[in-house]
Amino acid sequence: MGGIYLLRDHEDGSAHPSQGAIQRRYRAQGFDDGVVLDLDGWRGRHFEFAVGGPEGLYHHGTDLIAVAGTLAYDGQMGRAALAALLADAAPPSLDWSRLAGQFVALVRKAGRSFLFTDYFAAFQLFRSADGRVVSTSLLGMLDAVPHVRFDRQGLYEYAFNIAPIGDRTVFADITMLGPGTMLELVPGGSILHPLVKPLPGAIVVESLADRIERHRHHLAAVIAPHLDWFGDHVRCALSGGLDSRLVLAALRAGGCRPTTYVYGPPHSADVRASTAIGATLGFPVEHIDKSEHPLDSDTFPAEVTRAFHQLDGLPNFGNIFDGGANVAAMAARHADGVLAASGGCGEVYRDFFFLRDRPLTPAVLASTFFARFTARDATALFDPRQFLDAIADEIAAGLGVSRTDKVPRVLIEQAYPRIRCRALFGREISTEARYSAYLMPFLDHQLVADAVGLPLVLKQAGAFEGMLLNAISPELARLPSAYGHHFAEPPSRAHRRAEWSTRIRPTWLRRHSYALQRRLRPVVDDHGHLPAPDLMSMVLDPDMPIMRRYFALDQVADGGLLRRIACLEYLAEQLGSQLKS
Repeated sequence: MGGIYLLRDHEDGSAHPSQGAIQRRYRAQGFDDGVVLDLDGWRGRHFEFAVGGPEGLYHHGTDLIAVAGTLAYDGQMGRAALAALLADAAPPSLDWSRLAGQFVALVRKAGRSFLFTDYFAAFQLFRSADGRVVSTSLLGMLDAVPHVRFDRQGLYEYAFNIAPIGDRTVFADITMLGPGTMLELVPGGSILHPLVKPLPGAIVVESLADRIERHRHHLAAVIAPHLDWFGDHVRCALSGGLDSRLVLAALRAGGCRPTTYVYGPPHSADVRASTAIGATLGFPVEHIDKSEHPLDSDTFPAEVTRAFHQLDGLPNFGNIFDGGANVAAMAARHADGVLAASGGCGEVYRDFFFLRDRPLTPAVLASTFFARFTARDATALFDPRQFLDAIADEIAAGLGVSRTDKVPRVLIEQAYPRIRCRALFGREISTEARYSAYLMPFLDHQLVADAVGLPLVLKQAGAFEGMLLNAISPELARLPSAYGHHFAEPPSRAHRRAEWSTRIRPTWLRRHSYALQRRLRPVVDDHGHLPAPDLMSMVLDPDMPIMRRYFALDQVADGGLLRRIACLEYLAEQLGSQLKS
């Protein structure tokens, strides 16, 4: 289930000229030669996981199903899931209650071929503007199109907010297949079929005990098919917070004893809490400090090139300049084809946006949460109002409203899984799940449907998530955390007060929070600084002439922003004359 690409034949029946180039790209990303897909007017290949895992290709006569990513169907994975889905499928109609995971699927049945994504389109499928190429690899897509131009909005979204949102990419000539569309591939091109993927729009009224039991059951049901397939061959992250601990609790409750690891400096709260958990419960927790990964001038250019390929060009945080630390960590997560489990998207159980419980517009959400910029960092090409309006339009489209509609707070909660998780975690899911199966249970659409129906008061300070953890594993819940309290008790006053102080801030002030921080001090993130200039000059022009068109680089005092700008510059320099202004 590692990857898929398809290219449309020319009208005379000859193959698309980029077949060889895109094939070489997938090979450079660690795949074998794959299996040829020859459809009516379309040709391409399917690639299994680069390291190992459940099979992703199944034929039945002339019918077939090919999957990239991690898919479960009727509680099964691998060949059994594919066979059952192919037998039952009648696209463009699908029974989403029987589908789980994050994936791209190609179904060829009764002479018709369809491409679709998971419920939230988290696993990324790129499409060329002319409709002639689809690819699960961004770099593969770039190998198959003659010219590209930067999309200014997407470029600024990547730089300022870590990832473009909606169907947008950093390129005007490349988009992603969205959650509301299924593609039917036909000899002359493709037909777009609309999909409806609803989530509850109201708070569910029930007792707290029933609510906890229902969520406990759904989490177990999401994890069960993975454990049936992998058993104890699972590698699970751990930290001092709630999300990864809840995943670990659910895995252990299902009978799995995964290997665990924690990232961070030796004396960080995450490392202290995680190693204490392991020591108390009697299992080892591997400690990995990526900041200690050496930077060697002899190998630095090769490591940057390797990371660029392995992380498909534009990883979320621009981490291709770390001497191979993130590539090494990813290889360890997927060693021997184990299931890699993540607590990502766990904030679906919590008050992620810290907004008051009242109707809000998508425009307000855009300006309070996505305004992580100061206009001084950009050139005159950046228009703050247009930037936020475009984000508000993307949020509104995801919620099925207009930018200025006042919508209930419960509907605003859907923006977290539909918009933020898809953008932020979609890149991670798509990169990780090339190598072996990747489990992100908190983005399962049926679990999300339950979570968005939680009363907001239960989400605040992680109250409900802590209760759920305590119901599943009291022994894990009562161990210390990075919050200063354990999860077998209600959140502390300090925890509640910290959230409350953000929630009561006026939205107009929230819009300017980042800019105010920048006036006080340089901003840093958890992903490290760029290496010294002498190393960086080995891999890109230190003046960054291409990005200097978009950014006032001498003004940038944000290490994460500068790293992402450098990643964009590296990508642009690799494209050379293929990149048009």
